[in-house]
Amino acid sequence: MTKPNYRAKSVKLFCLAVLAVGAALAEKRTVAAGDAREGARLFPSTCGGCHGLDGHGGERAPDIAGRREIQKLSDVALAKVIREGVAGTGMPAFRDLGNAKIQALVRHLRKLQGENAVSSLPGSPVAGKALFLGKAGCAECHMVDGTGGFIGSDLSAYGRGRAVAEIRSAIVNPADNLQERGRVVVATTSDGQTFTGIARNEDNFSLQLQTKDGAFHFFEKSSLRALEHRTESVMPSDYAVRLSAQEIDDVISYLIAAAQNSRPKQLDRKQGTAEEAQE
Repeated sequence: MTKPNYRAKSVKLFCLAVLAVGAALAEKRTVAAGDAREGARLFPSTCGGCHGLDGHGGERAPDIAGRREIQKLSDVALAKVIREGVAGTGMPAFRDLGNAKIQALVRHLRKLQGENAVSSLPGSPVAGKALFLGKAGCAECHMVDGTGGFIGSDLSAYGRGRAVAEIRSAIVNPADNLQERGRVVVATTSDGQTFTGIARNEDNFSLQLQTKDGAFHFFEKSSLRALEHRTESVMPSDYAVRLSAQEIDDVISYLIAAAQNSRPKQLDRKQGTAEEAQE
């Protein structure tokens, strides 16, 4: 009587299991790649008209690629915004697209936000952090991972998806592509006090100014002796002189590394579908 070869059967079962797992992973990668291509096809006509073809904002809608608060949203939360829109804003609902196309848009948006992008660091992130917090003075206005000032934008995710040349240009040429909200405003009161900062809110009658120390000051324009809106940036324009080329590269490397370490939480397709079913 021939004894069964249990070892051969075990090896065969193991091989079949490995093949099954490999096939499942390959299918998942194919689906993800297909989603990305579909999202890239849909984005210009669905989102690009308002948010810009690169997602960095347009005349009618804000930046959804570079803004940290958008990057931090889960895939499910992003899908919900696309599906249901945002009440009270110009963001419409795209429920008719269906779940598959909405998920494809989310995946493409993640790509625009720099997910899986690999940036070559031109310098040392460690040295860059020391410069950011010290000599360069960046932390007096900007924050990274909860450390720094308030008057400038949060740069925790700024380096995600941005080229080294773009970041360098923003550092050494801050006046280029300067937005109204980033310009220096100087308010002089009737008793001669001068406040310099950024206008956070302003209308024909009043001004809310944030100074470099993060404090907010409210003024009735009728009570001011003078109010000046300068064409210069609140950010120093002398970094090309104050810092060496290597030091600027170190700061750039710190911003890129910080962004890579603050990835948004990802949720898989099954979890998103399950949450949608509960709504």
